[in-house]
Amino acid sequence: MLLKNRNAVIYGAGGSLGGAVARAFALEGANVFLAGRTMIPLEAVANDIIASGGHAVAAIVDALEEKAVKAYVDAIVKKAGSIDISFNAIGVEDVQGIPLYEMGIEDFMRPITIAMKSQLITASAAARHMIKNGKGVILFLTATPAGKAYPLTGGFGPP
Repeated sequence: MLLKNRNAVIYGAGGSLGGAVARAFALEGANVFLAGRTMIPLEAVANDIIASGGHAVAAIVDALEEKAVKAYVDAIVKKAGSIDISFNAIGVEDVQGIPLYEMGIEDFMRPITIAMKSQLITASAAARHMIKNGKGVILFLTATPAGKAYPLTGGFGPP
């Protein structure tokens, strides 16, 4: 078990990718703390993990709210002793399937703003504790258009 006794926070854990990562971390022995904006999908992931013998706790946390994320991470550290992994997999509300010249500036900027803001907030909250412990891993979900231009992907991966 690669992650035995490690504490992992997964933002966007109620989504398909965040949920899959949470389940994989739990199968490898991690205690997973599931964060998101909607409890029903978070509870579904937590129930799957618990039914498989893992440890999961779900909480409503908006990764775009700095004070809420800091308080959440501080509470996990107080309860569990550390944050070993922070994984941000929140949705970025991107608009795809239309040419850039038809896209409004708000639709173009939304995924960029959401990604950058949430990544800074979640990474900073975890890093404060990881630095004290001298270890930790911070991960963000990115997609192929982030590294290679594809048409009709808007602010998610402009060509």
